[in-house]
Amino acid sequence: MTDVILDVWDGHAAPIHALTEAETTAHLQADAFAGALAATADFRGRPGQILLVPNAAGGLDRVLYGAGDGQHPTIFRALPAKLPAGVYRIAASPRGVTPDQIALQFALGSYRFDRYKAASGERPRLLAQGADVTEVRQVAHACALARDMINTPANDMGPRQIEAIAREIAEQHGAQITVIEGEGLLEANYPAVHAVGRAADPARAPRMIEIAWGEADRPLVCLVGKGVVFDSGGLDIKPSAGMRNMKKDMGGAAHALALGRMIMAAGLPVRLVILTPVVENAISGDAMRPGDILASRKGSSIEVGNTDAEGRLILADALTRACELEPALTIDLATLTGAARIALGPQLPPYFTDDEDLAAGIEAAARAEWDPLWRLPLWKAYGEALDSEVADLKNDPDGWAQAGAVTAALFLQRFAPKGPWVHLDIFAWNPRNRPGFTGGGEAQAIRGLYRMIRERFA
Repeated sequence: MTDVILDVWDGHAAPIHALTEAETTAHLQADAFAGALAATADFRGRPGQILLVPNAAGGLDRVLYGAGDGQHPTIFRALPAKLPAGVYRIAASPRGVTPDQIALQFALGSYRFDRYKAASGERPRLLAQGADVTEVRQVAHACALARDMINTPANDMGPRQIEAIAREIAEQHGAQITVIEGEGLLEANYPAVHAVGRAADPARAPRMIEIAWGEADRPLVCLVGKGVVFDSGGLDIKPSAGMRNMKKDMGGAAHALALGRMIMAAGLPVRLVILTPVVENAISGDAMRPGDILASRKGSSIEVGNTDAEGRLILADALTRACELEPALTIDLATLTGAARIALGPQLPPYFTDDEDLAAGIEAAARAEWDPLWRLPLWKAYGEALDSEVADLKNDPDGWAQAGAVTAALFLQRFAPKGPWVHLDIFAWNPRNRPGFTGGGEAQAIRGLYRMIRERFA
């Protein structure tokens, strides 16, 4: 990601006056020329409105930007899409909005996925006076990494590529990395990961990636991310419309790696383990079948009622591995269910936990970072829908329970560590292209989770 946030700049930086609707009238009354332009353009300081004010030579002199009621730092995320290329600085901003918030939102809104474009053009850049530019860049780069991984098509983002990215992150931060691949998964007791991924081409063999970082005497934070590089649905094959965006089904792994990168870059006082089971849910003569009964690392047998409910199978083994490490906090992230989207839509990922202190910390951090999510219940009565007549449990709950996101979370809870644990059912995608939110891969909830971890283990 090209840095759009600058800490020094020798040339001219055009000033941006971010004005609330209440401030706009007084500002324009004191500036007759800008006032006349504003009247022509109907600029009133409404959210996202922009007015480019020229100088006497016809160049850009300053920018007026509508901040609405001034209570939402996210308004600055739309700013880069409205500006011509150049360097800018914030000359005025709403009270209570910090330089760090402005710089981070500007950076997030500057994201483009242009890997396959012949030319992408220059981007506007921000001279972030008063901001912690290093911290802003680290968070923005991690979010861009997650989005790049999600946006990259499966032919270029297979298990080997995710492993390569994980190795690069580990090397950059002095972490240890272990990768178990293919038939080695059976020897190492990851049978569910192997079963889901065994149908793929040998060049795209399943693997379990584990990164360990930090001093042994510090509290352990374990991040678990679902890494299905492409989900055909298996033998219960998806329709073409349902398969179109399944390159994003490794979004949980991308988010876990990005969040882990934030933690390591900041040097937080924790011990960190990142667990990413990485598979392709493919179709071949060796594919798992509906009705198969799988072993799991925990020892529980799992009846496969639907091969398209594969994410929870690989997470079961990864969460069992987390149990063995006895973490102080476990977070799993997965693009797990369509039911979560039906419940809350694409912009509001649900999270599940029975730990009230953890939930309070997540809520507070998410609000502070303007990184929205919503708590859904682990409704225990629905757990009976996972009972199988021939195995310990099944991966497709009985239809009477209906709440697919809840029953998926209850499935994972059977394998999760007993201490503080939270499951996030993310979408990792913007289905609608709008200023500041480019259509395609999106980083959801990890900025809030990063803040929560930083505050919890300070």
